[in-house]
Amino acid sequence: MMNPEEYDLELKEAVYTIISTRLGVPTNQINLESRFKEDLSADSLDNIELVQDFEEKFDIEISDEAAITLLRVRDVLDYIPTKCPDYKDKLKPLKSSA
Repeated sequence: MMNPEEYDLELKEAVYTIISTRLGVPTNQINLESRFKEDLSADSLDNIELVQDFEEKFDIEISDEAAITLLRVRDVLDYIPTKCPDYKDKLKPLKSSA
């Protein structure tokens, strides 16, 4: 588990945006310790959809076993770099071929 200042800012912003978009929660109400169910009012379908959103954004597969351990925002921020070491490449906008 990392200290808050150790998290990559772009990764944090991407994860917060995904959570905000999916759950309709303003990003300023999301923090590292936010629990999906208790603090952000995510139900089981929301959790499944969040996992799918993270999988799509970072081009990873999150097993059911791993998904049930992602209870807080911090858990996601710790998990993504372990499954997607090149996650920074996934954060860059795609360049259009002009």
